[in-house]
Formats: sequence, structure tokens, C-alpha cells
Amino acid sequence: MPDAPLSPAERALSRAEAEFGVPLDITTRERPALLRQVTRRLEGPDATLSHDSLLDALCVVRRKGWASQLMNIARRAGEVWVTKADTQDAAARTHDPRADMDTLRATLEEVLTERWQDMGDSPRAVLEDVRADLTDTGVILSSRQIERLSRSIAAAFGSVDLGFEDDLRLAEERRAREQADIQSRAEARRARELRRLQDWEATLVGFEDIPAILHCSRREVLRWIAENRLPVARRETQADGIELFFFDPVELKKLRPLLPQWRSGRQDRPEVLDPGTRAGNAAIARVAALDRFAAHFRTARALKRRITLVTGPTNSGKSHTALNALANAESGLALAPLRLLAHEFRESLLTRGVPASLSTGEERIEMPGARHLAATVEMCPFHNPVDVAIIDEAQMLADPDRGAAWTAAIMGVPARHVFVLGAPDCIPLVRQIAELCDDPVDEIHLERKSPLKADGVLHLSELQPSDAVIAFSRREVLDLRAELMARGRRVAVVYGALSPEVRRAEAARFNAGEADILVATDAIGMGLNLSIRRIVFSSLRKFDGRQTRDLTSQEVKQIGGRAGRYGKHEQGLVCVLAEGGSPAFVRRMLSAPPEPVTELRPLVQPDSDIVRAVAEEIGSDSLYGVLTRIKRAVLRPDDPNYRLADMEQALEIAAALEGVEDLDLSTRWTYAMCPIDERDNGIQRLVQWAADHAAGRRVPPPGTGRLPHPEQAGREELERAEKRHKRLVAWRWLALRFPEAYPARDDAEINTSILNDWIEQVLRTQSRMRESQKQQRGGFRQKDRSTSPRHATGKRPYPGKGKRPPGRKGRS
Repeated sequence: MPDAPLSPAERALSRAEAEFGVPLDITTRERPALLRQVTRRLEGPDATLSHDSLLDALCVVRRKGWASQLMNIARRAGEVWVTKADTQDAAARTHDPRADMDTLRATLEEVLTERWQDMGDSPRAVLEDVRADLTDTGVILSSRQIERLSRSIAAAFGSVDLGFEDDLRLAEERRAREQADIQSRAEARRARELRRLQDWEATLVGFEDIPAILHCSRREVLRWIAENRLPVARRETQADGIELFFFDPVELKKLRPLLPQWRSGRQDRPEVLDPGTRAGNAAIARVAALDRFAAHFRTARALKRRITLVTGPTNSGKSHTALNALANAESGLALAPLRLLAHEFRESLLTRGVPASLSTGEERIEMPGARHLAATVEMCPFHNPVDVAIIDEAQMLADPDRGAAWTAAIMGVPARHVFVLGAPDCIPLVRQIAELCDDPVDEIHLERKSPLKADGVLHLSELQPSDAVIAFSRREVLDLRAELMARGRRVAVVYGALSPEVRRAEAARFNAGEADILVATDAIGMGLNLSIRRIVFSSLRKFDGRQTRDLTSQEVKQIGGRAGRYGKHEQGLVCVLAEGGSPAFVRRMLSAPPEPVTELRPLVQPDSDIVRAVAEEIGSDSLYGVLTRIKRAVLRPDDPNYRLADMEQALEIAAALEGVEDLDLSTRWTYAMCPIDERDNGIQRLVQWAADHAAGRRVPPPGTGRLPHPEQAGREELERAEKRHKRLVAWRWLALRFPEAYPARDDAEINTSILNDWIEQVLRTQSRMRESQKQQRGGFRQKDRSTSPRHATGKRPYPGKGKRPPGRKGRS
């Protein structure tokens, strides 16, 4: 049987190989891929293949193998800082198909040199950024690796002085020893504090022992416990349901002088904390125990306050009346849940002709002569009385992470007239807080200005301009964005990891019509004014950190309520993406009454005054010991008025800080309150910053790292930039509180601006062609999407080599 005729590509390849004259060692495995490359280069059936085209085609075929070999060599050498993008870049720069591994390795060194030069202005700053990136992945460098990395970075900056590399290596070895010492001391001190707590618990006495200690009758003991006069140190519930009370005999003995007053029926129990005095410490069982929390805010309690509770769904105009009252007052305060909203409050006051300052966790804007302040809730000033205060988004009272801040703000804001704004769900909790504060409450309920109704099921192809698709994870948001871009749609995105500046820019792009579709997480449920006609849920279930569950009626109302902006759209529509859930569920949730609040006790947590007082009372300078005592013994789990907020992260930070010497208790407490992300090795980084602070070393701000051209950035680079931005947020937060230890605030502002600009450009300009190429590789469905976005898959596009945005270079 005669051989099949050769294809044009096979003829051209055979002819080019023969004419080349030098063996190219084309393997059987390489030949099919090489023929495909040749076919793309031929302009006709009789066209020939030039030598340059042959070499180029063979390089394209071999580059994947070269990159893989380079990565294997780097890993065997322990060069964990070499990334897949580095090896791919080195392979892409190689244009000789006969290149040996020495040549490829030299090209990789050129790539690394450019990477180090892109990352910062000094070798030390680059080393710090590389270490931070590696720490993100859980990689800790050995001294040998540090020496090798230092040599590579030093060479990139033209250093021929090996003393510099030695300095870096010695500094890293000192840091490693210091971290080991900190960890060892922390473990020993935590064990000491736990023993102290166990010893204290061993001294506690039961009910039967109290009459002998107080020289009183059993009946009097029962009455005084019921009146909350005797501080219960600990309660235990036995298997049969019977509760056992335990008391601190030392605290009981301090109460003996008060017994005559109690027997005479006088109501003069101390309720206000007076730190630094024995009388104040005697009140810790009630005040520092947080069971008389309202009394802690003495300025607010000294005022005759009135609370106006304004509730209503989204788009009901809750803030309009309150802002007018605030603007007309001689002095005022506006408290917002987000920095973005604090800025909006300030801008609203400025547009009304009212000078206003700003205070958030990471920035201050002081306006001379201003008697109004816009701030985030956590920054509420508790000692400066004002005429009017606004506290927004009061439904956050139920939030397990931040609810305690709203409790403190509503109880402690020193304003004569307090406007509390929120969804109807917050009404029972606000009433409870007002009752605990003995403040009168007026209630105003508002309705939506435009109707909101449930609509049907939509496919991606049916989305229209002014639609917003809601997903419940960053990954799903980016998957949906990729799918829509592959269909030629212009997309804006909003999710929690983006900075307020980038979120605002994306919202402005959507509102201006520069983006057709908005894809967002439920982060849009708070703080952004968006011109949305339809909200489209990608799913009606979400993972809440503990379990995957159905959305609550409040979540559907809060998110769906963003549809139908008054004055822009006649009505708001709430839809579901195909197979994301049932429209009947949406209809039922939108019409459901507010969900009953089963837990009316507001969340509380200690502040610096309470922490200092408890430390003095128990005779400890350990923040870990103080917080452990508060958690285990101060506020009873069944306290009738309050619940202790989740203090796990603060306790973890306090435990890690135990090994850092020369930091006082207040400073440790400030570090424990710093906003960090534990998933980003935030505690380890915070401890290192605290160690530098304690040693008198200045803490430099995090850098921007290497930022490729926005059109070449993939998801990994985007996520890395978002993490760096979070580190800068934490650094700037600490810089406001410890300016001497964190002095380079201008550099931090520059780096923050660079990252915000870069992230915004990535989201705005990322090439649609690359997303289409992903689709062609099978990353996304060609037919109309009928599954939830979590089913979309695809390889992350290769982030090719690029430079920083023109004219901007990060500094550390």
C-alpha cells in the first residue's frame, strides 16, 4: 500500500531541515506540535519555511519543556523565590532551539535581575518584600537560602561588595534567633499565666463558704446574689443541669464595709470604673466584668440623651433627615461602618457648607475650626460632647466580629440627640440598649421610594446594562467576570479584598456606563451608591465561615434592595442566574417580615481602661493573662444583659506578643486591636513589627512588590497586590498610634496609591483577548452558562514580564 502523500507542512519542514545543515534533534514527541507551528507560518500549499521561521517554530515547541526544567533546577537548588512566571519568561526570551541549560540559566538570572530592580529602590527593601511574599506561602528561608538570595539581589543592584551580602545574611540570622527567643519566651509566659489562672480558680469558694467570710446569713447571701451585689467569679453547669456558683474570697472580703448599707436597703453600688484607685478596682467585678457596661461611658451617662431610631429598607432615604439635623447642629458626629462611608458623610457635610474633619483607623483629616467629625464606628470619641450624632447601619449590632463596636458607639456616643439608622431587624437590639442606658427612644420607619419586586431566571446572555450579578466569593466574582468578558461585555467588579478607593472607582465606572455589568460580592450591600436596575443572584446560598446555608431574608432585602435606585429606575428587580436558585424563594424573602431576634443581649468587649484595671486587680502585666481572665471568669455566659464578643484573634495576638519584651500593657493592647488578616501570616508579621518597635528599630512600610503591566497580570498577581494593600492598611493603622516607630508615612501613602492605581488598571484594562484565549482552551463553556460560577474552571493566564505603571516606583 503506497505511503500517504506528505502534507504541505511536512514537505516544508523536511526541506527546511535538510537545508539547515545542522542537526536539530527533533524528537518524535515534538514533531506533531512542530508541524502545527509550521502550518501557521506557511502562506500557501507550495510555500517554503525559512531558517528563521524553523528556529522560531522549534523554540515555541520547546519553551514549555525549558521552563519546566528551569523550575526543577531551581527547586533542587532551594531557590524557592523563582516563580513559574520567571521560568516562562526566561524560556520566552530564548530564541536558539539548541540552547543548553547553562544558557537558559543565564537567561533566568537576567529575568531575576529585572524582577529585583522592579521591586524596589534598595536591596534591603527587595529582600524584605521577597521574604514577605514567601512567608505568605508558609516558606521560611534557611541561612543558606538567605545567603544565595542576598547574592542574587545584590548583583541586581551592581554590588560587588560581599560585605553587603554578609550584612544581609547576618541580619536575617539575628532576626531568626530573635523570633525563636520570642516564641520560647511566649510559650513560657503563657504557661505561667495559665498556672496563675488555675491557682486563682483553686482559691474560689462555693456558696456554702460565703456566710463565714461575710459574717452573714445564708438568706442574705441569696438575696445579694440575686441583686448582683456579689461578683460570681465562675459558674459551672453540671450534667444534671444544676449550676454551681464560685466566688473569689479576696473580692468578697473587700465588700464587708458595704454590708450595713446593703442591709439598710440603700442603692449605692459602685457602677463607674475609676482606674488606678482601689475603690475603682473594687468595682471590677461589676464594671470590668462588663455586666454594667453602659455605666463605663461616663460622659454619655452625664448627658440627657435622646435616641431617634430611623429604620427602613435600602433606598428609603434614612440618612437624609439625619444628615440635615447634623448639618444644622452647632457640633456633631457621623459614625459609619466603612472608611468609604465616613468619607461620604464628610463630603455630604462639606456640600452643605459645614466644615468637617475625618477620623478612620488609618487616616486623619483635621479641618481647622471644624466642630463636626465623620469617623468609622471604631473611632468614636467618647469624651467630647456634641449636639447631634449619627450612627449608621445599626443592624451590624448582631455581627459577631464588629457588633461590639456598635454597642459601644450607641451606648457611649456623647451626643444629646443620637440618630441610629438601620434595617428594621435592628429595632429590638437598639431598644434593649436604650433601656440599659435609660435613654428615651423615638422610632421612625421609612418605606422604599421605588418598588422592589422579584423577577425570573436569567442566563448570562440575557444580562443587560445596569445589571449587577452577586456572587459570594472573590473566586466566583473573577470567574463570572472572565466569562462575561469572553462574551464581549464590559465588566466592573466589587469585592471585599479591594480597597475602598478601588471599589469607589469601579462603582463610578459602572454608574458612568463605562462598564455594562457589575459583578460583586455582598460587599455592595453597604456603602456604595450604585445605579442598578436589576440584582441577579448567582446563588441563593452562601458559605458564612462555618457552613453553607440559605440566604436570610435580611440578606436578600439588603442586597436586592440595591436595585432600583430612586430617580434612575422606576423599580428594582431581583433575579436569579440559571440554576442559582428559585425566584419563588426570592419573592418569599422579600415579602417576609423582619426575622425574630432571639438574642437581645448586645455584644461587648473590653477597652484599654478595663484592660488596665483588670491587670492591676489581678497583679499581672500580661495582656494574655488579662484577656484569659476576662474570657474565662469575668462576664458570665448567661449574663442577663450582655454577651462577650469573640476575642479569639486578640487573644492569639496577645499570646504571640508574650515573648516580646519592653512593651507596656497599653501598647500590647493596641497591637492586639490592629486589623490584620490571620490567613496572610498577619500575626507573625505583627509580632516582628512589635519586636522592632520594642527594640527601638524603625519599622519600614511594606513595599508594593513587583507589579507587571496591568494587561499581563493574572489572578495570582492581583491577589498578591491585594494582600500587600492589607499589610499597608495595618502598617498605617499602627503609624497613627506609634509615629516614632512607624515614621515613613509618606512612603506608605505612596505605596498604597501605587497599589490602588495598579489594581484599578488591572480591573479596567485586562485584555479581553487573553480571556477569549482561556475560553478557547476549554476554560469556560461555549454554550450559555447554566451552572453556578463555581463550576467555571480554566488555567490562569501566564503573567508575562512587564514594568510598573509609568512614572511610579514603589519604595519600602
